Amino acid sequence: MLSTHGVETALNLVGILAFALSGALLGVRRQFDIVGMAVLATVTAIGGGIIRDVMIGAVPPAALNNPSWLVLPLVATLLTFRWHPQVRRMHRAVELFDAVGLGVFCATATVKAIEYGVHPLASVLLGCITGVGGGLIRDVLAGVTPAVLRKDSRLYVVPAVVGCAIVAVASAFGPVDIGVQAAGALVIVLLRGLALWRGWTAPVPRMFDSQGE
Repeated sequence: MLSTHGVETALNLVGILAFALSGALLGVRRQFDIVGMAVLATVTAIGGGIIRDVMIGAVPPAALNNPSWLVLPLVATLLTFRWHPQVRRMHRAVELFDAVGLGVFCATATVKAIEYGVHPLASVLLGCITGVGGGLIRDVLAGVTPAVLRKDSRLYVVPAVVGCAIVAVASAFGPVDIGVQAAGALVIVLLRGLALWRGWTAPVPRMFDSQGE
């Protein structure tokens, strides 16, 4: 039976692989070569975590101390380079893994920030940055409007904020154990999954004509 640490590690690896696949697939769509694909895969998978660790002073960042976190994006790049039509057809599965990764990364990042003495409110921000930061860097490098800024992003940031807030509020009542982290991550996964299924998006401003009507 897997230990708590083993489960967390497995979920982290699933999330990293899913994020990396999304980066590599964007490289294919933008007609990048294999090097460009690898860059997008890597920054998507570990970029958010590196930003978090640098901001809280946890250096060197965790990604640089875990060789598998650096190898997985390269594996994802090779798989996508060779079988990208098949990977594209697994779009729904990749989105599900991505939701799992978002949940795990946001919840664990919020806890890590709190453990480093960051205010709970700021910890929510850092948790969200960890979850969406890599994708933001990926889109900027690829020259497209970042997914988190588009109205068709299907509530990517909103579930992250809610899940991180659950973890942060729980921290006010005592040390956050794996159960609380799992609850925060599960809320993120469920909200993101429902948004993908039902097509939910965040509100957009009402557009007015030139006469203000």
